[in-house]
Amino acid sequence: MQPRKPEDIARQIAERRFQRSTLNDGMKRENFMLPRIEARLKAKEFLSRYPKAAYMTEIENWRELPGDMIEFTMRRLPSSD
Repeated sequence: MQPRKPEDIARQIAERRFQRSTLNDGMKRENFMLPRIEARLKAKEFLSRYPKAAYMTEIENWRELPGDMIEFTMRRLPSSD
C-alpha cells in the first residue's frame, strides 16, 4: 500500500463531512461552491434571511478549494418552508 499524502487525507475527511450532511435529522441543508467573496456574501444573505434565533441557522462545514473557491454547507430548520 502506498503512503497517503496529507492533502489526500484532508480531501477524504472533507468528503466524509459532505456525505454526513445528507443525514435525516430534520435540518435543511444547502451546499454551495463559490469564489471567496461571493461565498461570504451568500452566507451573510442566508443568515439574514434565516436568522439563527428562529431557524438555528449555521455554516455546518466549509473548505477552501484551488482557485480561491469555497465549498460550504448552510444548515437550518425548515420551519416555514
